[in-house]
Amino acid sequence: MSLRDLRDVSYSTTNRAALDKFESAAELLHGYYNDPLAEIDAALTEDPEFVMGHCFRAGLMAISTEKAAEPELRHSLDAAEAYADRANERERGHIAALRAWLDGDIERAVEQYGAVLIDHPRDAFALQMAHLGDFLLGQSSLLRDRVARVLPDWDENTPGFGYVLGMHAFGLEEMGDYARAEDRGRQAVSMKARDPWAIHAVAHVMEMQGRTGEGITWLNDRADDWAPDNGFAYHNWWHLALYHLEQGETDRALALYDSAVRPEPSEIVMEMVDASALLWRLCLRGIDVGNRWHELADCYEPMVEDAFYVFNDFHAMMAFVADGRRDAAKKLLAALDRRVSEGGTNAYMTRYVGLPLCQALAAFGEAEFETAAYTLMRIRPNAHRFGGSHAQRDVLTLTLIEAALRGGQPRLARALLAERTSLKPDSAFAWRLTARALSQLQDNAGAEQALSRAGKLAA
Repeated sequence: MSLRDLRDVSYSTTNRAALDKFESAAELLHGYYNDPLAEIDAALTEDPEFVMGHCFRAGLMAISTEKAAEPELRHSLDAAEAYADRANERERGHIAALRAWLDGDIERAVEQYGAVLIDHPRDAFALQMAHLGDFLLGQSSLLRDRVARVLPDWDENTPGFGYVLGMHAFGLEEMGDYARAEDRGRQAVSMKARDPWAIHAVAHVMEMQGRTGEGITWLNDRADDWAPDNGFAYHNWWHLALYHLEQGETDRALALYDSAVRPEPSEIVMEMVDASALLWRLCLRGIDVGNRWHELADCYEPMVEDAFYVFNDFHAMMAFVADGRRDAAKKLLAALDRRVSEGGTNAYMTRYVGLPLCQALAAFGEAEFETAAYTLMRIRPNAHRFGGSHAQRDVLTLTLIEAALRGGQPRLARALLAERTSLKPDSAFAWRLTARALSQLQDNAGAEQALSRAGKLAA
């Protein structure tokens, strides 16, 4: 005997209370509400042999991208494998995906989740894991297409359909299909107001199009939906801070850092990544951030030997460079260098993207701006291979432009800024940078025109 969930997906458990709690945990995960781990532990209390309960718990550990979560990932996966003889074929697909993830082959893990979805397109947890895995791998087209594959099997009457639309919206945005992304994201929010991922997808559209004023309104008007009791709120606060930063409101960006992005010391790596990313952008603008780097670097330093997910390591390097921690930076580079000789997805991402990017940050910190610019320019076209979104990886371009401006390469800076103003013609900050580049090229008239345009946009 087996039971079926609200989407008619079969589970090997015979304990309805356990499945109900699984459904509750899945709802919390899809909306990034607190606390899916406690809910799935309650499900496993109801049925200690609940295979998908153990798989869900292992999945939470996997997507945390933290070395510290690996023992719990292993423990939960071992439990799932111990009961695999009672699992159905779909559940065994989950077990295989998680085993690949634990073994360091995230690509194979995500492929396995994708295979599960071909036969079971309403498996919401498999879709969530595949979507987040595609994000961690920087697989933009699959962020869109993997969700599109399952859409014919979902409709307005299927529980959780809004979350699927939110995922599709984000995939469309990452592929530059901004109009459809915004429409789909707004549709998802209309179905379920408390969908932080869909709200975030629309925020990404506005970020990429330079619609900062609209972005501020969009997030502020919906803060009661995405902020309370939500494990993803720090990231949407980060997006709000980026809008204010783009408008030159650095005091407001710093206030958001202190009140919402990093209101207290935390060793949750995903939160630390956004903290680094915001502070680094502020520093590129010449803003004094006080002792904020010191606290953040203190939290990163115990993790310096992990080299577990190189996107995180890149943001740790920001903290070490900005706080002047040369020894920690050297230790991290050594750990990454060791990682490239090992197998697995992270080794690949480290070798071809993460390590050279961290070396570029270290060079930037030593005022070796020409070296930093050269490396960033070389790696930038393939930077998606170490994960994250276009908005997150924009920090590479911002650092490259600043390295060119500081390193006596105004023609390179001017060329890169032509790119930027083409994509974001209403960005006052981009025009101010353009004025710096033109001044270095002794094009004073052009610099004045750029500054004038920046002033009008900022007004």
